[in-house]
Amino acid sequence: MQYFNFIGWYKAKGKYKKNYRDAKASYLVRIRWAVSMFYFAMGLCFATWASRIPNIKSALQLTDGELGTILFAMPVGQLTMMYFSGKLVTRFGSHRILFFSILMYAFSMTNLGLAQNAWQLALALYVFGVFSNLTNISVNTQGVYTEGLFKRTIMSSFHGMWSLAGFTGALVGLGMLALEISTYFHFVIVAIITFLLVIFNFKFLVKAKETVRVKKDKGPRKRDTSLILLGIIGFCSMASEGIMFDWSGVFFKDIIKVPGALVILGYTSFMIMMASGRFFGDRLIQKYGRKKVMQISGIMISTGFFTAVLFPYIIPSTIAFMIIGLGVSTVVPTLYSIAGKHPTIPTGEALTAVSSVSFLGFLMGPPVIGYIAELSSLRFSFAFIGIFGFAIALMVSRIKAIE
Repeated sequence: MQYFNFIGWYKAKGKYKKNYRDAKASYLVRIRWAVSMFYFAMGLCFATWASRIPNIKSALQLTDGELGTILFAMPVGQLTMMYFSGKLVTRFGSHRILFFSILMYAFSMTNLGLAQNAWQLALALYVFGVFSNLTNISVNTQGVYTEGLFKRTIMSSFHGMWSLAGFTGALVGLGMLALEISTYFHFVIVAIITFLLVIFNFKFLVKAKETVRVKKDKGPRKRDTSLILLGIIGFCSMASEGIMFDWSGVFFKDIIKVPGALVILGYTSFMIMMASGRFFGDRLIQKYGRKKVMQISGIMISTGFFTAVLFPYIIPSTIAFMIIGLGVSTVVPTLYSIAGKHPTIPTGEALTAVSSVSFLGFLMGPPVIGYIAELSSLRFSFAFIGIFGFAIALMVSRIKAIE
């Protein structure tokens, strides 16, 4: 790939300093900050939707099973775009695709607030899923490019910004509920914030041109099994993460039976710890290695889910959700970092292979939980997802690419 020409930018701005290194370092920091803001914007949009799920569920008078069915519209949208995202990013550049996709992502979020019945919500979620996939691939491609400029692990910090946005979205959602702001107006406000973040940071994105790193031949290209395995690990982690986004509020409301605004406590505690874990995750990986950190992360995910199931009370469950947050914090950023540096597959396409499988867990996990809860109970469905953490720990030990 060919990165931006720093010297050209430097001269074009007419700014000359004696210390070239300081000038370059300063610009690289601005690039990192800009990419971080796009992660933040994407996380804020999704968290805004997640914070309103209990209210939308009540307003449309949906059962757990009906909500689970409707939530499937998002992974369908994700699947629709899966084949095209990597190719679009490779052909047109991740910076261009990201600009378009994140604005459409925010706009499609506002449509969720207009839904008056189940089919309208499902249609809006489908469109939301389409642009979710495109934004996800393009922003993580930018993350890999930026990590290459710094020549050290910084991917977790980008995802930390996504998580911080989730926490911010939860607080904003709580404030909107307290002020009795309508769902649609809430979504419009967040869309405007997203637009401003894009406008002020777009010009600092990495302008990189992908070069195909695999020889062309007449035969079909063999599928890389290592990327599939990385995707399966990501699926397990993001399924656990998706459950927290979509069902943590319902769990606290229906199982723990907390009063009023405290329904958001579980989600908030999860987001705080996930964001914290991601900001410290790069240092932990550099010190202990990817494999050990990810194995411990898997065990923590299972421990958190089983604790919440066995002790469905406000304090134990809050602590349990915090443990889950720490557990999922470093898994996906590490997987993306590994995939993005694949030696023979363009960054956008490698990320598509891993990210799309992973994100299916994020999107399909919540609907499956609804079906299981409908057939048995929400506690049993949480126990079922708890097994995924142990699966992560086992699979990580078998993949050579994770060291």
